Amino acid sequence: MKLLTFYEKDSLLLGIRVEGRGVLHVTAAANWLNLAGTPIPCNIHDVIAGGSEAIESLERLTEQVLEQEPEIGAVLFQDESGLNLGPCVTHPNKIICVGLNYQKHAEETNAPIPEYPILFNKFNNTLAGHGDDIPLPRVSQKVDYEAELVIVIGKRAKYVSKDEALGHVFGYCNVNDLSARDLQLRTQQWLLGKSCDRFSPLGPYLVTSDEVGNPNDLKISSTVNGEVRQNSNTSDMIFKCDEIVSYISQHMTLEPGDIILTGTPEGVVMGYPPDKQNYLQPGDTVTIEIEKLGQLTNRMVEEA
Repeated sequence: MKLLTFYEKDSLLLGIRVEGRGVLHVTAAANWLNLAGTPIPCNIHDVIAGGSEAIESLERLTEQVLEQEPEIGAVLFQDESGLNLGPCVTHPNKIICVGLNYQKHAEETNAPIPEYPILFNKFNNTLAGHGDDIPLPRVSQKVDYEAELVIVIGKRAKYVSKDEALGHVFGYCNVNDLSARDLQLRTQQWLLGKSCDRFSPLGPYLVTSDEVGNPNDLKISSTVNGEVRQNSNTSDMIFKCDEIVSYISQHMTLEPGDIILTGTPEGVVMGYPPDKQNYLQPGDTVTIEIEKLGQLTNRMVEEA
């Protein structure tokens, strides 16, 4: 199932992308079908926390709507291109990132292959949605793109084994882990260059793990103004998704809705020779695409 969030006035609502039909407005569908008293999750975190039961209720809702076609379809299905999308996970409690987690990316930056996952964090101020403009901070001249796969936790995980780890995952999505390299490398701590406003556009969809299958074998790419910059596969990860979840759970409790950014492949600006490092400029459009997860596109703008 492909889930997304969209703005209606000042609220972020839940939608289901139905192939060939558009986006089902979950709250409107539940109201139309007079399902008061029936447990229908109407925001993304209720779905994540509800797990398989929540997914099953949304599947039944979708089936009921489709059974009553064409009478209510035009009302309840919306054209995705006309929606103002939000981040597909709206309020993660933790945003954990893994650095230098692709073999060829470590090589292009002349960094040693890490013995353990390199962890850092971002904050909710970095969240943005598909289609949002991303302000380039006035204090940086070196903003870089990073295509990454995101793991979204679905079940509390503490001291889980590698074999158990993916059973605690709800689903996956795209992120652009934008990075101000001049700020990131100013000190040994990377946080400053990673946590500028809207530096984690997320989406467009949160895709359930059953639909994704093996997360360690997905094509991943980024383009800038239509030019391919990164073109790889998650199989190049040094630490695979199950290893990452298990490792983090040994040190902290992962809760439903927590997200883990799993690192980026080769092809970032920082990996080019100095005379060919063309960092992002206002007007540049970046698209992140991962197999089965859709395309995440954002335009860079001057900070107001």
